[in-house]
Amino acid sequence: MAHEIIALMAQYGVLLVFLNVLVTQLGAPLPAVPTLVVAGSLAAAGGPLALAGTMAAVVAGCLLGDSFWYVAGRRYGAGVMRLLCRISLSPDSCVQRSELRFQRWRGQVLLVAKFVPGLSTVGSSLVGAMRLRWPLFVLFDGLGSLLWAALWTGLGYTFAASVDRVLSAVASAGTLAIQLLLALLVLYVLARWWQRRRLLHTLRMARITVDELHQAMRTERAPVVVDVRPEASRQLDTRVVPGALLVDAQGIDRTVHDIPLDRELVLYCNCPNEVSAARAAKVLIAQGYRRVRPLLGGLEAWDAAGYGVERLPGAGDPGDPQVAGTTLA
Repeated sequence: MAHEIIALMAQYGVLLVFLNVLVTQLGAPLPAVPTLVVAGSLAAAGGPLALAGTMAAVVAGCLLGDSFWYVAGRRYGAGVMRLLCRISLSPDSCVQRSELRFQRWRGQVLLVAKFVPGLSTVGSSLVGAMRLRWPLFVLFDGLGSLLWAALWTGLGYTFAASVDRVLSAVASAGTLAIQLLLALLVLYVLARWWQRRRLLHTLRMARITVDELHQAMRTERAPVVVDVRPEASRQLDTRVVPGALLVDAQGIDRTVHDIPLDRELVLYCNCPNEVSAARAAKVLIAQGYRRVRPLLGGLEAWDAAGYGVERLPGAGDPGDPQVAGTTLA
């Protein structure tokens, strides 16, 4: 089987590279880097012109796949981000990390997106949802794709002799080599699953339900509700729980210091398993707050229960605490 794959690469290299990259950028868990390295080594026999053709195929596949997610993000916004989060191998933090990077770098995040696992697909949707202009998207994504293609195909081209020896060894091993590669892929998925399981275990704590929060907010000493989503996330989804304090989770210990330590705090986010809220709650507990709980189901559960949300008029400074609606004093 390995012989056939190598023969196909030699005969249909550029087309296979394009299809591999396209499918990968569309979200399939199919690695493209090995294909690029092999394609680069095979292009060495044809000289710089063959290498340029291979790189062009990579950039074309990237732009086509990324454009699909850009358009989806621009049209459907937060819904696409939630979909990508659900199908990600790291759903608890995939979108949050992308939002934080976008918040810092804006469209330039696409220059490095291909080099950061999980950021490429989410990044394209995010910049679309954030209304990055199409010409800028094509510029940044094209340059980022070109850098990514140049790195991996260039490595294969430069070390063609070494890659050829590896390919010969793979061909000699035959089916065993393919089975080994599949086993490594399975181990990778299992490792990511175990990593996520450990994360959820460390963040295990009591949650408050939306019904309990709704009742508590009607009492004389209502809890302080805190929205810990990144600013980029609030730009993408402007819904907030009425009266919520808007605080970036990265600096929550500095922005809630005026709240008494015995006051009840309810934190919410929009990520799976309330990971951002639970992490922020851990920080506050370490600071001495005794009554801190994440909101079970987060913003989605609150809205789905029909308790009502407010809409933010626009983006604010993520470093300054803000209040949506009335302050819960």
